[in-house]
Amino acid sequence: MNTSSKQAAGNPAVISGDGERKPLLWLWSQAILDSLAWAVALFLAVLLRYELDIGLINFVGLAVLIGVAVATQLIAGWYMALYRGRYTFGSIHEARVLIAVTLIVGVVTSVFLSLFINELHIARSVAIIAFPFAALSMAAVRYAKRLYVEGKPIFGEEAQRTLIYGAGFLGNSLVTRMVQDPESPYVPVGLIDDDASKKRLRLSSVGVLGGGRELPEIIKRTKSTVVVLAVAHLSAKRIREISDSVSGLGVKVLVLPPLQEMLSSNTNRDHKGGLTDFREIDVADLIGRTPVETQVEEIAGYIRGKRVLVTGAGGSIGSELCRQLHGFDPAELMMLDRDESGLQQTQLSIVGHGLLQDANIVLADIRDAESLNEIFAQRRPEVVFHAAALKHAPLLQMYPKEGWKTNVLGSLNVLQAARSVDVETFVNVSTDKAASPTTALGHSKRAAEKLTAWMAGETGKRYVSVRFGNVIGSRGSMLPLFTDQINNGGPVTVTHPEVTRFFMTIPEACQLVIQAGAIGHGGDVLILDMGEPVRIMDVAERMIAMSGRDIKIKITGLRPSEKLHEQLTGEDEVQDPDGHKKISHTQARPLNPAELDLELWLQRCRDEAGDDAPSIDDSDGDVAAGA
Repeated sequence: MNTSSKQAAGNPAVISGDGERKPLLWLWSQAILDSLAWAVALFLAVLLRYELDIGLINFVGLAVLIGVAVATQLIAGWYMALYRGRYTFGSIHEARVLIAVTLIVGVVTSVFLSLFINELHIARSVAIIAFPFAALSMAAVRYAKRLYVEGKPIFGEEAQRTLIYGAGFLGNSLVTRMVQDPESPYVPVGLIDDDASKKRLRLSSVGVLGGGRELPEIIKRTKSTVVVLAVAHLSAKRIREISDSVSGLGVKVLVLPPLQEMLSSNTNRDHKGGLTDFREIDVADLIGRTPVETQVEEIAGYIRGKRVLVTGAGGSIGSELCRQLHGFDPAELMMLDRDESGLQQTQLSIVGHGLLQDANIVLADIRDAESLNEIFAQRRPEVVFHAAALKHAPLLQMYPKEGWKTNVLGSLNVLQAARSVDVETFVNVSTDKAASPTTALGHSKRAAEKLTAWMAGETGKRYVSVRFGNVIGSRGSMLPLFTDQINNGGPVTVTHPEVTRFFMTIPEACQLVIQAGAIGHGGDVLILDMGEPVRIMDVAERMIAMSGRDIKIKITGLRPSEKLHEQLTGEDEVQDPDGHKKISHTQARPLNPAELDLELWLQRCRDEAGDDAPSIDDSDGDVAAGA
């Protein structure tokens, strides 16, 4: 048992509002010291009032007055939680309460003196003179105690020597929390800040040792094993620079979770938040994660109290859409998919169980028009998010008819079912591959955008498509694939040294998809701001470096019809802003379902594939080897 554990076991304690463990002995001693402060303050006040002539003092009356002051201090202090461990010793919050309590005592003693001045034989001005002495002495004791605690922090034997990058508000908060928590797994040995004006700054006895350029040298000098990045909105570029500068020094670089996560964890009583919420940097941090400013009121206006249906609810995007939509209090959230295991995982993440017995779970295939029409007629959704799709470009290039059946005809089935029940808002989740498409996947999703635009014209309702690039961590995406390849010893396969892709985290993409449903107009194709494209070779190299293993990278060559650089807007499209800094829009040419032609579509796929691709047979998706 370490020192802190022994103290906790042998000394009853309470937990303060900021999570600090305070022994009851400290609180009782503070009450006693405050009582002594009033006794001394009133005695000094009487001495000063009578010009140091002790013979003029009525000690009996003074004793009674001290008793009244002490009793009032203890009652008011307990009522205002000054002696119940709610405030950190020496904090601004405690100082405010202390002044309020002291003022109450001053007023009570003044009134008491005014009423019983003839009995006490003490001047009425004594209470006023005593007030500043009492307040200052109580504040001084608290501040001295804080300096003592922070000056001699006791850490466990396993606590790691830690540097905190950032001497601003976050850095100050972290240092204070660390030095005040005897069970902290981190010992702050120094601060790093690029602001030259903070060079001699000290926070809770921890000093700024230098800037980011000196970080490797400071790590060696302080023998630190952890670096915590405590800078709000630190750019991905800066995170990469810091990570690269400490590479090979045997230190862990930790980051704080997003604010939304910290707030949600703090509201969970079963979760012990705080210092243990740090996590190591991952590829998402290195690629870049820009916080999304969601306009909640706009979203709530068309989601709250409405019947909402999500297709593809068992997939990466569909499941996250369901989780976020659930937070906007829809009247009913219908989660539709043909993948029963995916639906179970989605249900588990939202309601905490995967019993698959709720009416919200809908097992159906969007290829089955009859089944969809029955479901829509019975459940009558008012808002639909269509996320169901086949998405793997190489596989659909080999089996384009499967993409046609799901992404084109399946989307048409959902659109027609939505029209049959007068759905108000329809959001079709598309992809950047639909911009100037070159693959079967891109052509199928482009057709779905055109069908959505046609249906918008037919219904006069808000039927829109939302287009974005790759999402980090989705099932079957590049990053999980790289992780598996690294875990298996390699090689990591990259199609081309210069290939780039757009990336966005799943939660960010889904927030913007929901937002797009609020600001889109019928027939719009809304385009999410994906930031700067990321070079895939850089991602592979960083993931290998983070693994600490010697893994080879194998260049496999671009696949048929695969682009070297993706684009979010087609060559024949104009991208215009749409009132949201993360969303712009263009228009899709409406496509009447009567004009759908499978053979023409297949021929277009063949033309795009070129001579090196497998030839597409007219049979039901079979592929013969190309010459």
